[in-house]
Amino acid sequence: MTASTHLGSTLLAIACLACLHATGCTENETQAIQSDSAPDSEFEEPLVVRVLTEEERDKLTPDDVLQMLKEGNQRFAAGTLTQRDHSKQVREAALGQFPKAVILSCLDSRITVEDAFDRGIGDLFVARIAGNFENTDIVGSMEFGCRVSGSKLILVLGHEHCGAIKGAIDNVELGNITSMLENIRPAVAHFADYDGEKSSTNDEFVHMVAEENVRLTMDAIRAKSPILKDMESEGEIKIVGGIYNMDTGIVTFMEE
Repeated sequence: MTASTHLGSTLLAIACLACLHATGCTENETQAIQSDSAPDSEFEEPLVVRVLTEEERDKLTPDDVLQMLKEGNQRFAAGTLTQRDHSKQVREAALGQFPKAVILSCLDSRITVEDAFDRGIGDLFVARIAGNFENTDIVGSMEFGCRVSGSKLILVLGHEHCGAIKGAIDNVELGNITSMLENIRPAVAHFADYDGEKSSTNDEFVHMVAEENVRLTMDAIRAKSPILKDMESEGEIKIVGGIYNMDTGIVTFMEE
């Protein structure tokens, strides 16, 4: 390389660096732009969170699983979700599943259940229905999840600003929604003596009904399933409730 060519390359490099700094790029970003190789930092690669084996899952207690959900929700609310290699997890879970918990959630699209508890593929059974109430099919699915497949926890997950709760409060009538809301109206009727405004515009009342709907659903699961009730009595599972806060992503757990 001639001196003039070397000088030209040097000046070009200086000009490029000056341009990068002028546009706000840091030294690390500059190095990333200069390199075409795969990222060498482990934090830039998805982490492989291994799918538990049946033996590993069986060693967990219901309290262990509940604590995992609580800690996972804290990570979700803090914005520090675990990076997962979902492709690898799909392959690991292909020949069997050993989920730790069954979660009954509302249909609401704003609640991504696995993310809300920082769980991955193969970790949870999730049932969803507007208003997160139980029925025969869902209770049967819970029996499958716990008695047959070995899950250690049932969580009934309600949430703030629930449209189904509001619809039940306001006596909405529309197609099959009318009969669906009948499942939630006992929670509304529980507050017959409430002195405040009993409408969907009263956030306090909506919250109270949402919590009561979770409690009634937990009671109904026990009443409709002697299998699950006996498992809970023997300490094999726990049945708990929770309310998801739409503003923060934090779940307030209701344990009985």
